[in-house]
Amino acid sequence: MRKWSGGDPGVTNQKTPTIVLLRPSGEFHSFGFEARDFYHDLDANEAKKWIFLDRFKMPLHSDQNLNKLTQLESANGRLVPALQVFAHALKFFKDHALQELSDELGTNMRINDVRWVVTVPAIWRPQAKQFMRQAAYQAGLATENFPEQLVIALEPEAASIFCRKSRYSQLSGASSEDMTVEDTLTVGSQYMVVDCGGGTVDVTIHEVLSGGGLKEVEAASGDVMGSVAVDQQFENLLRKIFGGKFIENFQRKRPIGWVDMMIAWESRKRSTGPDRVSPLNVALPFSFIDLHRKVRGFTVETSLRNFADQNIKWSAQGMLRISSALMRDLFTPTLEAIAAHVSAHMNDRISHLFLVGGFAESRMLQKAIRFSVAEHVRVIIPPDASLTILKGAVLFGLDPTAVRMRTSHMTYGVGILNKYITSIHPVKKKLIRGSSVWCKDVFDAYVRGGETVALGDVVQRSYAPVRSDQSEIVINFYSCPRANVNFIDEEDVIKCATLRIQLPKTVAVTSRRELRISMMFGDTEIKIDCLDVSTGSRADARADFFA
Repeated sequence: MRKWSGGDPGVTNQKTPTIVLLRPSGEFHSFGFEARDFYHDLDANEAKKWIFLDRFKMPLHSDQNLNKLTQLESANGRLVPALQVFAHALKFFKDHALQELSDELGTNMRINDVRWVVTVPAIWRPQAKQFMRQAAYQAGLATENFPEQLVIALEPEAASIFCRKSRYSQLSGASSEDMTVEDTLTVGSQYMVVDCGGGTVDVTIHEVLSGGGLKEVEAASGDVMGSVAVDQQFENLLRKIFGGKFIENFQRKRPIGWVDMMIAWESRKRSTGPDRVSPLNVALPFSFIDLHRKVRGFTVETSLRNFADQNIKWSAQGMLRISSALMRDLFTPTLEAIAAHVSAHMNDRISHLFLVGGFAESRMLQKAIRFSVAEHVRVIIPPDASLTILKGAVLFGLDPTAVRMRTSHMTYGVGILNKYITSIHPVKKKLIRGSSVWCKDVFDAYVRGGETVALGDVVQRSYAPVRSDQSEIVINFYSCPRANVNFIDEEDVIKCATLRIQLPKTVAVTSRRELRISMMFGDTEIKIDCLDVSTGSRADARADFFA
């Protein structure tokens, strides 16, 4: 694939920023550098009409009520359906990839000729994965009738697969060793993958199994502590100096200026190193300086003098001059959070740590990680660490069975009635029906949090419709972060999905109709299947995590 056009001097163009630009009508215009540069060149008043969206992946992790109607706020404050935005982005990549392949191969590539792999953070909930799949369907990458054409890959898993297949001589920090990492990892060896992106950080530990497969040692963990958290520290600093209301005013009234300033900041952020002693200059756009004078009645320089911090000054060139010490301070909360998380999940059997993702290219983060792990752990940062997941996703698409065993993040199950046992069940759960005494709201766990589940493992339950001619069964599906959950109304239990089973029309069934539900938790997505035992036919079963 060719490199992206556009970008900033000195910054690799093998990746393009996550930016979508929509016309005032809401139609797609452009993506990535092209979107950013076009928006930058718009007249200030015209720009207020255009819909500029960047860093829009975060709500998929943070929004606990994520659904098909979730909206994103653009730079001009306009709300846009999130599903539409993601579909635009995926369609752009689909069209771009097909065109590139067609040009290189000299033949027209069709959509059905390609298996598409979409990567997501490992800590994303099933709702977010379903959201991405729905967006991919809307973008035309696959259909609900042919879902196998789309593979959802977990980002640290993709990175893990790539790093294992790489030679030490190809990896940063290695010598001329020509062996692959895989050659040196014996059965039972463990290694950690720390995927540090813009928004989230994922930590995954893999163990090598007999036959070369991988086992997830513990459920992938992480949080919102990627490089965007450092950007937030910079924004907090601006709010302290110039006032929170002014910064919000500037973001709303001069959206292009805000984008320009954050581009300038990004360049300086990348230049920050642990041993740097010279200050860094961050250019403030004229729109910032002009609006500050009009709104606050005095100059930017006056605000900086009033702030009275020797670590940040106004330079003669009209820039923010930030000391190297203050720049490092802006990184500190994020780096400490990442290092603490890595240390908390480290164990004596881990021999390697692979640091990947866009943020992994930061020398500040590299030093923090090396300082936080034991001497026996070999820290490896692949060249072009930001592309490791992309390359690994290709390998995962070729072999989706590379990770043979995973660990469930949550306890999943349904609510049922059980025989009431006085010595075990609370009185408030007693339910009397005729001559039978039942315990209601019992959590029947399909899989428990922390449980290891092999790829292909099936959990089965049987249910019976109320009527033999019933056309649909709806079952509420619950989740809990604890393994020892007993009832569906406990404090941290939530209804996370609805299982919908469309029953095929059948001839009259004289005996009790039995439906056997099979659920698989060992893949990157929860999968469901249903057999109508009475007829031997398959029923259409889906887990709707938006319901």
